[in-house]
Parts: sequence; C-alpha cells; structure tokens
Amino acid sequence: MPLPHRGRGSRPAGSRVASTSLPQATAHSPKHAQRLTRRRHSSRQVPPGPELQADFRSGKWLQESPGGDANDSQQSARAEMGSRHRLCSREELVIPCASDSDSGSVDLQLSNIEDIKKDPSSLELTDLDISDVIGLPQKSLTDSFGHLTQQGPLSKAKAERLIQSIQEFFNSYLQSEIEKLTFLRSLSSLSRALPYDETVGSFIHSHIEDIVFTLNILVEEELLHPLFGPVHQEVFVTIADLSYQDVHLLLGSEDRADLFSLLTKSIITLPPVKTLTQLEEIMPCGSCNKEVSLYRQTFQAFSEMLQSLVVKDAHLENLDTIFKQMDPWLKSAKDHERKWATVSMAQVLKCLSRHLSLKLPLRFQRLGHLVALMSLLCGDPVKEVAEEAAEGMYYLLLITLRLKYVTHDKKNHPSFKRAMKKCQELLECYRIKQVHRCPFRIAQVFEAFLSTHELCQFVMTTLDSLKTLKHPCTQKLAGELLITLVKNAESRFEEVPEIMGVICARLSIISQPRVRQQIINTVSLFISRSEYTDIVINHLLHHPVPYDRHLAEFWRTLDVALPKTMWILWRLLRTLQKCHNAPTHKKMAYTAVAATNALYEVFVGNRLRAATFRLFPQLLMTLLIQIHHSIGLTMSDVAVPSCLYTEQKMSSEVTPLCFAIQATKTLLLRTKCWQEFSIMEKHKGWALFEGEDGHLQGVSLLANALLERNRLLAKRIMYLLVPLLNRGNEKHKLTSAGFFVELLRSPVARRLSSIYSIVRLKDWLHHGNSVFKILALKGLHYLTRHQEMREGIKSLLPCILHLLHETDEKIVLLAIQILLQFIGTMDFTTLTGMMKTLFSLFGDVRPDVHRFSMTLFGASIKSVKYTDKKGIENQVLDSLVPLLLYSQDENDAVAEESKQVLTICAQFLKWKLPREVYCKDPWYLRCGQVGKVCKFFGKKMQGKS
Repeated sequence: MPLPHRGRGSRPAGSRVASTSLPQATAHSPKHAQRLTRRRHSSRQVPPGPELQADFRSGKWLQESPGGDANDSQQSARAEMGSRHRLCSREELVIPCASDSDSGSVDLQLSNIEDIKKDPSSLELTDLDISDVIGLPQKSLTDSFGHLTQQGPLSKAKAERLIQSIQEFFNSYLQSEIEKLTFLRSLSSLSRALPYDETVGSFIHSHIEDIVFTLNILVEEELLHPLFGPVHQEVFVTIADLSYQDVHLLLGSEDRADLFSLLTKSIITLPPVKTLTQLEEIMPCGSCNKEVSLYRQTFQAFSEMLQSLVVKDAHLENLDTIFKQMDPWLKSAKDHERKWATVSMAQVLKCLSRHLSLKLPLRFQRLGHLVALMSLLCGDPVKEVAEEAAEGMYYLLLITLRLKYVTHDKKNHPSFKRAMKKCQELLECYRIKQVHRCPFRIAQVFEAFLSTHELCQFVMTTLDSLKTLKHPCTQKLAGELLITLVKNAESRFEEVPEIMGVICARLSIISQPRVRQQIINTVSLFISRSEYTDIVINHLLHHPVPYDRHLAEFWRTLDVALPKTMWILWRLLRTLQKCHNAPTHKKMAYTAVAATNALYEVFVGNRLRAATFRLFPQLLMTLLIQIHHSIGLTMSDVAVPSCLYTEQKMSSEVTPLCFAIQATKTLLLRTKCWQEFSIMEKHKGWALFEGEDGHLQGVSLLANALLERNRLLAKRIMYLLVPLLNRGNEKHKLTSAGFFVELLRSPVARRLSSIYSIVRLKDWLHHGNSVFKILALKGLHYLTRHQEMREGIKSLLPCILHLLHETDEKIVLLAIQILLQFIGTMDFTTLTGMMKTLFSLFGDVRPDVHRFSMTLFGASIKSVKYTDKKGIENQVLDSLVPLLLYSQDENDAVAEESKQVLTICAQFLKWKLPREVYCKDPWYLRCGQVGKVCKFFGKKMQGKS
C-alpha cells in the first residue's frame, strides 16, 4: 500500500533534500548517545543490486548485479530470509525474561550530588550523607556505557544516498519484508550522522511526522501477520537509535503518543513464553527454537527502546510518559501482560537509576501513583511479577532518594534525616528481589518523600485499584498500604474531599470484610483529625438517605480513639443545629435530614457510646427540635441537591419526621433510658410528636418521664436549656421552652437565678405567640411550689390579672390557677379589681372558665380582711342573683360550684340560706321551692343599694 504524506503534497521519487541553515548538530554525550551493542544480524546480508544499498550492520555498501531486476532481487532476499530470520544475539543489557542476579548493589551516579555539596548555596547534610545511606560505589556516566559500539561517522556521500533512499520510501510501497527492513535500517544508520551532519539533522527533524506515520503503518501491518518477524524488532531498534541522538519519535505530539501506545500494545499483548514452549513440544525438533529466540530478542529490543527514552532525560518527563503508556498494562487482569509491563518498568527504573541527571527542576509528575501501583504489584499472586515489581521499587526508591535530597526544604531537615534512616534500614534489611515481602514498609519509607499531592495520588491509586484487584491477597495488601500511609501522613493530606469521594465509590465493590474495615478505618483516621472532621462529615452527608448498607456500615463501625469521639459527635451535632437557625418558611436543608440519619446510624453502631452519654442533653434536645421542624414535611419539602436523586426515587414513606423519631428512640435505648422509652410507648408519646398540636404535649411527656425516672439527666438538660432558649427560630425556642418549663417542677429549679427563670417567664407573658404565654404561666405555676420564688412571682400579678381577658381558654385557666396561689397575699385594691374581672366571666360560654372564675371569686371573698369587708359588700350582693341562676346550670360542675360560692357569700353576709337553694331537683319541677327562695332573697335585699 502507498504511504500517504499528511499535510503536504507528493514529492517526486529520488529527490534530494536541500541543505538547510540549521546549526551543526553536536553530540550531548559522546558515548551513551550511540546505540547499544547489538549484533542483530547473523544471517546473510541483502543481495547486491544495481543501486547502492547499505548493510547497516557491517558498514559496507552492496551493489546489485548488472541488469538484475530490483523486484527479483527483493524476492530472492525475502526467500532467503524466510527460512532464516536475522536474529539478535544476547547483549550486555539484562534480558528481561531471564532472572536478574543482582544481589542488591546498584550502580548510582552520585557525582552531581558531590558537586551540589561543594556549592556553598547548596543543601548540606553533614551528619547523614546520602552516599553513606545508600552505601553503593560511584560509577561515571561514561563508564556505565563502556560497552557502546564506537562506529565511525558516515561519509557525506553515504549520508546523501541514505537520505535519497528514505525519501523514495516515503513515496513508494513498502510491501515486502526486505523493503521494510531496508527502510528501518537506513534510518538507524542515518542516525549516526545526526551529531555532526547538518543536512542529516535537517532532513530527520523536518520529516519526523512522515517517519512516525510510516512506523505506525508498519506496526499495524505486522499485527496482522504471524507473531514472529524481524520488522517488529527492527522498529524498536530504529526508534532506540534515534532516541540516543535526541530524536524522540514517541514523545511530544498526539501522533507520537498514538505510535507509542500501539508499540506498547503490540509487545505486551504477545502470548506468554509457555505458549511457545508448548508449541516446541509438538513441532519438529528445532523448528521453534528460532521463534522463541526472536520472541525474547523482540521483547529485549522493546525494553531497550524504553530505556533509550530516559538515558538523557534530566527532568523525568519521559519516565512519566512511559509510565502513562504502561499504566493500563500494569493493571491488566492477564498475568503475562502484567508481567511484561512490570518487567519493562523495572528495567526502565534500573536504567534511570544509573543515568539519572540531577539538573533542576527535578520533579515527578505521578510519583505517588507510580509508588502505589508498584507497591501493589509487590503483592501480586504471580511470583515473577512480585519480584520484578520489587526490583523496580528498589530502584525507584534510590531515584526518589537522590531527587529529594537535592530538592528537600532546609526547614524540614530533621524530618528528612529521619526519612533517610528509614530508607537505610530498608535497604540494609532487604535485597532487591525481597522488597516485595514488605510492601507496607515501602509505604512507610516513601511517605516521608512524597509531597501532599503525591500522597493523594498514592491513596487515589490504591483505592482505584480495588475495583480491579480480584485476588484476595492483593486486596488485603491494598488495605494495608492505605491504612499504613494514612497513619504515617494523616496530617499532610490536602485533597481529603477527593479521597472521600473515591472511598465512598469503592466501598460497595470491596467484598473482603477485613479490607472493608481497613478502608473504613482510613476514613476514621481522617474524621478524627480536627482539621478534616468537618470536611469528611460534609462529604458523607451529601449522599442519598436513607443511607445504603455500605455508608451505614461506616457510621456504625466508626473506629476512633476515645478522646476523639466527643469531638466527632459534637461536630455532627453542630451540623444539625446550624440548620435550625434557618427561617421556618423555607425548605428544610438536606443536611439536616442527612445528619439525623447519620446520628441514627451512629447510635445503632454504639461505637461512640461514651460520647453519646456525655452529649445526651444536647443530642436529645436537638433531635426534639428536628422533630418539630419535620412535622408535616415530605422529601419534596426538603432542599435536596439535584445531583443526589437523578436515578433514585424516594419512597413516599420516607420523611424527615421518621428519621428524627427513629434517631430519638435509638438515643433513649442506647443511653439506657428504657423506662422513659416505655412511658412514651404506653402513652402514645411518639404519636403526639407527629402532630403540630400535640408536639409540645409529647415534649412535656418525655420531660416528665425523665424528671421522674432519671433526675440526673433532667438536671443536666435543664442547665443546657438555660442558654439554648434564646437561640434558633421559633420552633427551636418553642420545643426548648416546652421541655424547660416541665423541668421547673424539679427541686433544682430553685437554684436558678431569677434572670433565667422568673424574668424569662415574664418576657414570655408579653410574647405575641399565645403558646409562649401558656408556657410562661405553666412555669410560674410550677415555681410557686418553691417558697423562695413566690415573692418574685407576686410582682407579676398585674400581668397575670390582665391575662384573664384573653380569649385562649388555657391562658385564662392557668392565670386563675396562679392567682389562687396568691389570693391571700393580695392587697385590697388588687383584690377588688380581680373580683370585678371575675364577675364578668360569670356565664362565660367556656364551662371551665365559668366554673373556675366562680371558684376564684369565692376564694377572694374568703381572703378579704374584716376591715375591708364593707368595701366589697356591694360586689358580693351583685353576684348573688347570677350565682343563684347558675346553680341550676345544665353543667353539674358549674351548678355545684355556684352553690358553693353562694354559701361563701351568705357566710360573708352572715345569711342563712334556705335549704331549697341546695335542692338537687330542677326548680321548674318544684315551683313552690322557687317561690320560697325568691321570697328569701327579696326580703334580704330590701334596703340594700
């Protein structure tokens, strides 16, 4: 197929590239910039043809025989290569498929560190030198590449012929294997001229897009052929040769990244070696040996290509790019793919550790991600993967150590010294291949070297891996790594909301109970730190209610040290309390419902038992206030964030009220208030809570139950309510006031200062809400039992007398009850004024008001002093006829009370009433009796004005 040229017109075949004005290229490193020794072609060379064709392995130029057909020669060469591929011999680099015999020593380049230490402005680490920590010999960069082939530069004529040949390939078909190999080897040979030939440099750099596109086509075609062929390997070799000359075909643009991805996939997805071994058993003797050899050498070439990308990478960008490509394969579910990817990363890290340049700026883009992923691979169930990952971790630790030594902050010098000691202990205790036995130790060591952002990367990667880690041992390792890192660095995290989001998303897919608990313990560590508590709580409260079993499990199994439990429960409580300050006419905050549900789950789990007991007063009152706010609401009356219920529909049975009541019930049971709970059940107190009219009755019932059964708790609640009564909106104050008033029956109430009791109740007497007036009168009535408070209440009698004119029956009745308590201490003026008001209530349509107004009237007559009797005689006389009439009222209680008050009036007037007044039969049945009664009163009233 022809190879199209993107973005340009076609070029005539055989055209030369004009010389450009680019500066003469120079080699950046005289030795390691050359390609590594590869005796790659032990078979016969391409047959000579009429055109000069390069055998780029021997450096000779071959000619095709005169008159020969180029196509014939290519077919002949291909036929020869079909039976015997050009195989690569093993080179000095470690063959990834073989076992590494490294005993623990690694070749480090420390000369740059020594240069930094000589600089006065550089960092100093005098008592813990980095070379002492690592304890490894120094080796210069040039010495480490002593095995590089020193080939002479190409002549200008040869370079021009190569350029022309490659130019022709761009405009021709590359169908045969020999054409593809010639093209690739021409590029490799041409790369030798890059450091000194300006024309070659201009040609290569101006045709990178064409080269990348051509290589892409070649690799895609190779993937359609059988597994084994020299073209695939030659692509890796060519890219490596150019990389050593700073021409990176895999880095930079999107097209190059696509080529990198395709090359990686082409090698990682190769079947495992055991597949070839099985073929070798069934195929003729020796026919599969070459395939196995080519298989290993192809992978070796790929590994070398990766290493070539980092040999001169001073700033680690290329390593990050390689890791980005290898990342999905390191997580592969297939063992052999995971193995190839791990081997490749280990070799790249080993190469980088030997040739790392310490030029500033020094930074990893994804160090935390890399550390986490390699640590997880150290626990891989496949032994080969675990050992290779351990080797990679070893070299990564050395690289990180050197970089952090250069870049660490002088202010954190002591902490860095401690980290170095941890690192030294790890390096001394474990050989390279044994590091996989202690991945949690790796997490401890790396923690000191990771920045806050890198710590987040580590945690995110570990959590994200839980959705793909199927093997129990790796899931267990993930949990241990996570909890170990968070324990050691819990104060250095900055991206806690993001971490919490991933944890909540992954909790549902973790099947192992121990790993689930480790993840929950990780959240417990975050929530127990004061700087993270609100962040974690706010995140957890933004989940659908009722909580699913996974989130409920977190709240129920919260594992926090005892000193921290109080703080956590208090912050959760405060979150709910803040919602009660909002105006009642607005929608309820979703946080209030979620916090109530969270409290319920915490009570069920009973892990915060001690804190629950200590915060019982606050918890109980806050939940009662939440009940008041929730009456009559559905979830449509809650300001639910739109992101929560996009897919989930709420049941009609789920209401804010049910969450609040079940949390209150559970609180009583967990704090051993079993008798109080029984009283509420027996008297249907929970049903009272559900109605707006009965809510305060339910509050009073619970308050009285606590006062009767648990006076200590009642006392604590009363003291809590003293400042709470002035906070929040009206529903908040009403619930608090209702509970507070009932507790005034306690003997402890006498200890309260008048400003917190009588003065506050006086303010409520003038409140616009009649409920507050009722509560104030109830409170004053309870306080009259305490003798030391009666004098203060007496000063409120004028206000209470004024309440006799209220239309609310409860207010009038309560006012009468209080006035009855002080009837004997009233002065004459107050007494006469009250009697006039009471007289006006005779005949009130409200039977109880009618009855008790007469009762108070009678008590008033009894309390009048002898010297003042003349002053109220007329009022008593005026009341006789109404009382006489009401003695025949249909309401027996009113009639009976009227007769009793008539008796009091007769005693005051020193009259003896006829017995017909007390007759039980209605007067309309005995007219004679009526005449006698009327005759008696007519006679007594003569002369009275």
